Amino acid sequence: MFGFSRSSRPAVGRISPKEAVARHGKGELTVIDVRDISEVRASGTASGGIHVPLMRLAMVADPRHPDHLPQLDPARPVALFCAAGGRSQMGCEILAKLGYAEVYNIGGFGDWCAGGGKVAR
Repeated sequence: MFGFSRSSRPAVGRISPKEAVARHGKGELTVIDVRDISEVRASGTASGGIHVPLMRLAMVADPRHPDHLPQLDPARPVALFCAAGGRSQMGCEILAKLGYAEVYNIGGFGDWCAGGGKVAR
């Protein structure tokens, strides 16, 4: 009735790995790997993506923060992955709270690879 349960934040959605790979390949989507550096060293990461450990995401994604990464733009669609999908979901929520308009969870690194995503080591 009063809309108290409605959120003004954008919804965080899932994106199929194939769609994420295709959109990333066309330059339409920024891909962020939120795993720890030890995980990235062991397996590589998405080619052309950005590695930002989940613990640093709120700082580097916030345009007001001095450590903001300029390639992270709240107006540009972003998709995150981690090892299995849990941390990337938390990262999606962080970005939504920061005002990112279009935020997706790919799931895990294995999903990225299964969708045909290239890997950089």
